[in-house]
Amino acid sequence: MDQKGYRRGSFQSSTSDEDMLEIAGASLDFSMADDDPPLDREMGGFTSYNGGGMNGASKMMDFLEEPLPGVGTYEDFNTIDWVREKSRDRDRHREITSKSKESTWALIHSVSDAFSGWLLMLFIGLLAGSLAGLIDISAHWMTDLKEGVCLAGFWFNHEHCCWKSNTTFTDRDKCPEWMSWSQLIIGHGEGAFAYILNYFMYVIWALLFSLLAVLLVKGFAPYACGSGIPEIKTILSGFIIRGYLGKWTLIIKTVTLVLAVSSGLSLGKEGPLVHVACCCGNILCHLFTKYRKNEAKRREVLSAAAAAGVSVAFGAPIGGVLFSLEEVSYYFPLKTLWRSFFAALVAAFTLRSINPFGNSRLVLFYVEFHMPWHLLELVPFILLGIFGGLWGAFFIRSNIAWCRRRKTTKLGKYPVLEVFVVTAITAILAFPNEYTRMSTSELISELFNDCGILDSSKLCEYVNDFNSTKGDDLPDRAAGPGVYTAMWQLALALIMKVFITIFTFGMKVPSGLFIPSMAVGAIAGRLLGVAMEQLAFYHHDWIIFSGWCSQGADCITPGLYAMVGAAACLGGVTRMTVSLVVIMFELTGGLEYIVPLMAAAMTSKWVADAIGREGIYDAHIRLNGYPFLEAKEEFSHKTLAMDVMRPRRNDPPLTVITQDSMTVEDIETIINETTYSGYPVVVSRESQRLVGFVLRRDLIISIENARKKQDGIVSTSIIYFTDHSPPLPPSSPSMLKLRSILDLSPFTVTDQTPMEIVVDIFRKLGLRQCLVTHNGKLLGIITKKDVLKHIAQLANQDPDSILFN
Repeated sequence: MDQKGYRRGSFQSSTSDEDMLEIAGASLDFSMADDDPPLDREMGGFTSYNGGGMNGASKMMDFLEEPLPGVGTYEDFNTIDWVREKSRDRDRHREITSKSKESTWALIHSVSDAFSGWLLMLFIGLLAGSLAGLIDISAHWMTDLKEGVCLAGFWFNHEHCCWKSNTTFTDRDKCPEWMSWSQLIIGHGEGAFAYILNYFMYVIWALLFSLLAVLLVKGFAPYACGSGIPEIKTILSGFIIRGYLGKWTLIIKTVTLVLAVSSGLSLGKEGPLVHVACCCGNILCHLFTKYRKNEAKRREVLSAAAAAGVSVAFGAPIGGVLFSLEEVSYYFPLKTLWRSFFAALVAAFTLRSINPFGNSRLVLFYVEFHMPWHLLELVPFILLGIFGGLWGAFFIRSNIAWCRRRKTTKLGKYPVLEVFVVTAITAILAFPNEYTRMSTSELISELFNDCGILDSSKLCEYVNDFNSTKGDDLPDRAAGPGVYTAMWQLALALIMKVFITIFTFGMKVPSGLFIPSMAVGAIAGRLLGVAMEQLAFYHHDWIIFSGWCSQGADCITPGLYAMVGAAACLGGVTRMTVSLVVIMFELTGGLEYIVPLMAAAMTSKWVADAIGREGIYDAHIRLNGYPFLEAKEEFSHKTLAMDVMRPRRNDPPLTVITQDSMTVEDIETIINETTYSGYPVVVSRESQRLVGFVLRRDLIISIENARKKQDGIVSTSIIYFTDHSPPLPPSSPSMLKLRSILDLSPFTVTDQTPMEIVVDIFRKLGLRQCLVTHNGKLLGIITKKDVLKHIAQLANQDPDSILFN
């Protein structure tokens, strides 16, 4: 929530309906003494609602009937004017509707305009699904490349390589077509030297992939690093970060995401896929005029694209829509809900058609548990929720502390070295343990799995008594040596994942947090599940088991505990609830396990919220200084608008423009000497009666055009904002009428308005600023920067930390 660019003068049309946030400071010159950074670039072309115009007193010419270059666009690190954008769209829609009755061609144009939104959703779904399939297939292949290569075709991963092999089911991973690096180089795969060689090749490939990823990000698209969700949230709330959703970011993020996941780092591809889908949405918006030229409409598309991103990340289209609604979108009208649903549907269908996992399913984690859960199992499920909440709070605090250290020390200057060191440590620690050596997605899949007769995993090495076997359902059995070995290895994997993820998330490579968080929870859940299973086997006569778990029965499903633990840890980190539960049951197909998932998700949220209110994405928004006014938090302090407004007591008076007595030179002087993005217009300096609000950018464009195109406009020409020109001597130079660029309905509050109401207004209407009056006279102004500073001050934080890093 910190950002430097909120200037007192960042005044856009203040009736802004959803003008979510404002970082001015397009120049990012934070050394300026002025509290509010420069606005020349920031105003990026805001024009009046009707296009603006200027008329000289003697020549009634309107040079802004046609939009001027730069008008109506925004500069980098600015907030969009939601009301203006929506007003323009309504005007455009009304014009198309009225013309549709005049001719057949106009009617066709009207129908195509109405259909364009759905067509755009179709394109986004197709492109996002295709890219997700490409990323899944490539990451699977490159992950296996660290361990060996397929002789039948180097482009096959391990699983696909062995599909046509005649090996038995138990030896399906040891087909002759697949050779480890030691087999390829020295001719055999057994012995200490072969192990060391495989170890060496694993580390080398991991370092190669991660270094290539960080060098591509650093060299071509710095915005491609991280998960992208904090920035997507900020952009969806109305902020502009040029290039963040551009074509270079899309290309580099797609390529480096495959490299980063394949390197074995403790990160996932699911969060970055949301960023990839939003890039697709932003780029495809340029195909349609109504989305290309309207930033508010574009944000509706980006909300739907975020839903499509989660849909292809998890194979969870409904969960994707709910994720967009619950987690990333600031403004989510009903129409966006329908379009998000359609985009998520198309994306999921496209991914299913590509079939990247080769199992005819959308997801890698599909499970089929044979036994229902029992009511008493809610106790361990809630314990997993508590663990997830504690892990989430611990992770957020540790990761934010590390990222802050990265920002404030020399560490941040060496991103390549940091990635190299973390990758080296991760690879060296991961290889000896088979549960950390395998990809995190495969690990989660194995942990979710319910042991069957044919399972060869160490997790399923129980002491078998097939006399009591009934069909596919295996009874609870005593754990064999393989299970105990797996438990120790999983415990070590848990410790490694808990700590290494803290240092991995936030590095200069694409990195998602969903999969590492789920892995931590799945390991903890599987450990608890096996413990419960053995407890029930050896002590089935205990009172807690006697009613429902008889000897030889299949009572406890460890895979279910892993699934619940994964949901708990993911909820503790992200603070998602509804969307998390839906994603989990879509992800696994475990529809009947909604109640355990709900219990764990809710418990983890309560526990994590008790320790710290922010989820990981909100914490990173605040760390990076993005101007995001959180809508979920309550403002409970008893301060008034006069306590927050500018100017303060010892400040210079508010810079204003009079409606009909200032010359072109006077206004140009104000523009040159101040850095505000807009100015209140008053009747006179003496009366201070408010007339309206005018934007700096509009003034600059209008004056420049008048000087070029209107005869007689000189420095001494009077500028007036009234309907009729003021009386002047006949010898006076031509006057310049700028009423058309004046916002006649700026949002105002009185000086006695409680800040609780003001903050609510800023959140719900998305204001950039509001003017403060007393008995109708202009008193001051409150900008979003002032609101953010005030909230930070009341929370005992440094108000000067409100800056965009």
